[in-house]
Amino acid sequence: MRIACAIVILALLGGAAHAQSAAPVQKYGDPDKEKTQTEIEAEKQAERAYKRSLGNVPNATGPVDPWGGVRSDSTQKTVAKPAPAKRTKPATPAN
Repeated sequence: MRIACAIVILALLGGAAHAQSAAPVQKYGDPDKEKTQTEIEAEKQAERAYKRSLGNVPNATGPVDPWGGVRSDSTQKTVAKPAPAKRTKPATPAN
């Protein structure tokens, strides 16, 4: 039974390794494949749609505090406390 399980596991791992190497991938330095006319038109249309969508984004008018309406103006602002002075060890004779 152990041998059968080992064979099945090796077959599954080998299949996955073979599937990864079978895909055609453009290598570094290979020339780009020529685009069809429909691909070129689709890219141009996508670029125009992107530029149109940028026009819908409002311009930033300055820093925005989304919690500004929640905070009250009467709260006290905390002041940072100065760091405590470092304590020195008392001089003790060496053992």
